[in-house]
Amino acid sequence: IYGFARQSNGQVRISSEPGRGTAVTIYLPRHRGALPDEPAPASSPEPMRSQRNETVLVVEDEPVVRDLVTEVLRDLGYRTIEAQDGPSGLDIVRSRARVDLLVTDVGLPGLNGRLLAEQARALRPGLKVLFMTGYAENAMFGGGRLDPDIQMITKPFPVERLVERIQEMIEHS
Repeated sequence: IYGFARQSNGQVRISSEPGRGTAVTIYLPRHRGALPDEPAPASSPEPMRSQRNETVLVVEDEPVVRDLVTEVLRDLGYRTIEAQDGPSGLDIVRSRARVDLLVTDVGLPGLNGRLLAEQARALRPGLKVLFMTGYAENAMFGGGRLDPDIQMITKPFPVERLVERIQEMIEHS
């Protein structure tokens, strides 16, 4: 909620009273005026399929999101390994399995995505990491610059954006 409100230049107010419950109010800016005409959608080129048998480790605690990401990756020809939490993901990184890219949620149970990435990169220097988060980027990283091998995509994201980001990261290996 916070990330969505911040990305929309809005605010969030939360009030909670014991025995009465919690109220969350989102304030979003109002747009006055006509909506711009939408251009006809340009047909985007088909995404390229992987030719090098790269392996992507997907660490996500929400099964629906994890399944979506792995399905998209498999359709593009990538090998995938799945983990439902940080400790399981770290076990895979510690194994002898090939991992070319780590795609991880930030808010994971047991070991959050930031700590997972930090420990994974200590074990495998140069491992590329794509964070998926529902928070605004500034809320997660304080507006600081990320390492070139570390990127972030904010949920919810269009599948095409995920594909672009993953291909861009892997192609620049």
